[in-house]
Amino acid sequence: MEEHSFASTVAETLDSNPLLLRNWEAIEQLKEENKQIGMGWVVAATGLFGVMTAPLAPVYLLSASAAAFPVMQWTQWRAAKVFRLLQTGKLLLEKFEAQGVEIYFRIPVEEANPIDLFVRFPKKTHLFIALRSKGNTKIIYNEAIEEISVKKKKGRASRWEPNPLVELSDQERWLTKNRDLFGMTSREASKTPTAKVLVVCSPTKIDEHREELYSEVGTFKTLALRRKGTAFVIQEEELLDFVAAWLAKYE
Repeated sequence: MEEHSFASTVAETLDSNPLLLRNWEAIEQLKEENKQIGMGWVVAATGLFGVMTAPLAPVYLLSASAAAFPVMQWTQWRAAKVFRLLQTGKLLLEKFEAQGVEIYFRIPVEEANPIDLFVRFPKKTHLFIALRSKGNTKIIYNEAIEEISVKKKKGRASRWEPNPLVELSDQERWLTKNRDLFGMTSREASKTPTAKVLVVCSPTKIDEHREELYSEVGTFKTLALRRKGTAFVIQEEELLDFVAAWLAKYE
């Protein structure tokens, strides 16, 4: 499930708070959204449980339960996403606040998924971070067509749509054009060293790839995939070490 795939009007309501907050103010906004989603999830789950357990439930109630299921599914996915953003953001802030980091969350981009995390170390470096999970699968890079595929344990690999590598490049280009929203000069937006990072979250795993596809960032070894520029692909538990290694290059 992707950000723009379902219930966009609900998402717009949840996202109606002031945009482009950063650091702890943005964390507080996410906490409030997490609370709202939690309340909505309880209501939806309680309602569905009542419908499904009612003896000889009327047809119209069963129809209502069928309609409620995708709402619950979306709410569950959204809750997991917000929680992941919260946890990741807090870890990054606790680790790098002393270095002057600025972290922006879920920046809306026209006709595309939001930028999950834009991490800015002013006058040093920027990072675009996408947090993604595809369930209990493995991520495989198809070099021939420069596409990422998702492989289930007992199934064929399917192409990951939309391609997160392309998304990261498009998001970087969008932010460069809209640099004024972040108080950045043209020079900072276009000349600052930038890393695009696809963070693969549990239970999804990154499969093993050819040695030539890996690069070293300091002492950190990572999968580096080239599609509309280079994007680094890491597991979520590696994020802090990667950011530290990347930042060390520009201190």
